[in-house]
Amino acid sequence: MSIGIDYENPWLYNEIPFTSDDIGDYFGFVYLITNKSNQRQYIGRKYFWSFRTPKGKKRKVKSESDWKNYYGSCPELKEDINKFGRENFSRTILSLHKTKGKTNFEETRQLFVNGVLTEALEDGTPAFYNSNILSRYFRKDYFDK
Repeated sequence: MSIGIDYENPWLYNEIPFTSDDIGDYFGFVYLITNKSNQRQYIGRKYFWSFRTPKGKKRKVKSESDWKNYYGSCPELKEDINKFGRENFSRTILSLHKTKGKTNFEETRQLFVNGVLTEALEDGTPAFYNSNILSRYFRKDYFDK
């Protein structure tokens, strides 16, 4: 690992490993995970912060989330990560955002702009692991093999 990188397979932003020191006043990011063995991709979003109410307390506590070790919420992607290994996936931060709303909006925009429900690889496999957008638009309804 590089100096200052305290986690495996670091997120890259502008091709440079991203660290906790780089968070600043950003709330979250939109990312792209690529399976290096078959080129399938996944677009998602992750927040840098989690807000939890500790047991017996009334106020929420802000702490850094698990963003460094995060590989998406998609079951199919997680299955391939277990199958191929984390080292066979690249993790790229596409954009950084200062509010939850802007993070969510940009994720949705990227999902549509990149055609995650309709694009296919040369062999006809869906190009993206994403199977839906906003739990409203589903690959099964738009993907033509």
